[in-house]
Amino acid sequence: MPLRTASGSIAPLAAAALLAITLAACTSSTSLITKRTQGYEISESALAQIRPGQSQQLVTLVLGSPQSTNTFGDQSAFYYVETKVRQTAFGMTMIDSRTVLVVYFDKNKKVIDKAVYGLKDGKSIAIESRRTPSYGEDRTFIDQILQSF
Repeated sequence: MPLRTASGSIAPLAAAALLAITLAACTSSTSLITKRTQGYEISESALAQIRPGQSQQLVTLVLGSPQSTNTFGDQSAFYYVETKVRQTAFGMTMIDSRTVLVVYFDKNKKVIDKAVYGLKDGKSIAIESRRTPSYGEDRTFIDQILQSF
């Protein structure tokens, strides 16, 4: 037998319970935002271990495999990217910081230098939004369906 109030209705009791649950969910606005790191965690202790003259193998042992590599002439570089982001419960992502560690190697695969770059060191580039024309007709999905009849 369901629980009834003095007036004989369950609705006020259910409304009060729903209101309590809703208010409990809204008590902490920080629970709607998660912080995480994308890419590598570049620690100060690992960074301090990388010194000129060390081998590529030792750098890989300390920092792990690089996210990207580059070769120019007889030199090469390893790139490690760390991005700290906040993501809302609604899927919006905001970048708090980005750090890029670059380790430069000579032709003998020995460290010659390292550099740490942040967001302030980057440059914004404009994305080209023009489209390359294609042969044939550009039709929407609805146009294609209607022409099939």
